[in-house]
Amino acid sequence: MAATGSRAPLTWAVHLATLFLVAIWVLPTLGLFVSSVRDKDQISVSGWWTALTTSTQNKIFRAPGADGQVQRGDVFVITGDVLEGGPGVVSNFGISSRDPQAFQSGESAVLRDGSALTVKSDGTFEIVSSEEITKARGQRIFYQATSPPRFTFDNYRNVIAAENLGRSFINSLTVTIPATVIPILIAAFAAYALAWMEFPGRALLIAVVVGLLVVPLQMSLIPLLTKYNEIGAFFGVPAKTYLGIWLAHTGFGLPLAIYLLRNYIAGLPREIMESARVDGATDFEIFMKIILPLSFPALASFAIFQFLWVWNDLLVAIVFLGAGDSELVLTGRLNNLLGMRGGQWDILAASAFITILVPLLVFFGLQRYLVRGLLAGSVKGG
Repeated sequence: MAATGSRAPLTWAVHLATLFLVAIWVLPTLGLFVSSVRDKDQISVSGWWTALTTSTQNKIFRAPGADGQVQRGDVFVITGDVLEGGPGVVSNFGISSRDPQAFQSGESAVLRDGSALTVKSDGTFEIVSSEEITKARGQRIFYQATSPPRFTFDNYRNVIAAENLGRSFINSLTVTIPATVIPILIAAFAAYALAWMEFPGRALLIAVVVGLLVVPLQMSLIPLLTKYNEIGAFFGVPAKTYLGIWLAHTGFGLPLAIYLLRNYIAGLPREIMESARVDGATDFEIFMKIILPLSFPALASFAIFQFLWVWNDLLVAIVFLGAGDSELVLTGRLNNLLGMRGGQWDILAASAFITILVPLLVFFGLQRYLVRGLLAGSVKGG
């Protein structure tokens, strides 16, 4: 009974810690999704947690100029709607940026030319002048409006309708699928050799593989590109091709792949390999018929990480493939939609969910092998 009682606090601590970690990951994702379906004006003035409440926004509207006036008896009138037909209630307005809330809705403000501006709570306004209005440029109206919650899929439509987005999606698939398959194939052969084949220098190679895990990608990217261009120029290969980015991602992904697969393969039962050798099987036959089927959890685990990393990559893609319209990958295309300052939160939120759609399908398709493969590759050794 004492042992059971002592385990209860630890169990609760584990559960609370797990819930805390889940909340850390889920809440930002939830906020990103809510922002992706909110009106872009409301995103800029309030947080996602206020999505179900009314929001107050300060805006500027440019009224029509002289071309928009209509004569009514002895006066000239310009009318319009500062809300432009959208929902909301105007509470205050002003004619100067220094005091944008000088007047309440329904009041009249005297402009410099002697005309009177009236803005109602429903957003409609009227500029009345006793003389003909000659200014071609319309009056600026500063106003404060309270708007109800607004949700829309326009953010997704704007992203999906972006020019050349489909081409960039195909480019990302063209880069990601080979860049995931190639390192897995190479690493599987290398892992089997390092785990079960005796040859001089095997321990040194394992140490080199482990050491390569800590090499920063940014430090080796430019030297790798330089050498690739030199070799490509010697053989007449164009500088920026899919082959280059496949080789780059293969090189950056191989250390982790070999490390995980080698540890997993080394933990497989020795008796299976010895029985196969007694029956006359070669190393290649053992690898193809025994090792690969048994190593599928580890292969799937690495495939998830490699696919996610390559799919979300932007730096390597721009360096080795380029930033032109015909070769830009999906992350680069969506990055261009954000503009120079990257302040378009509506585009950013919708782009994030469009980008993670394919990785989510890959993850949920292989996630049952993830924990099994990672645990086996982490704790087993030969």
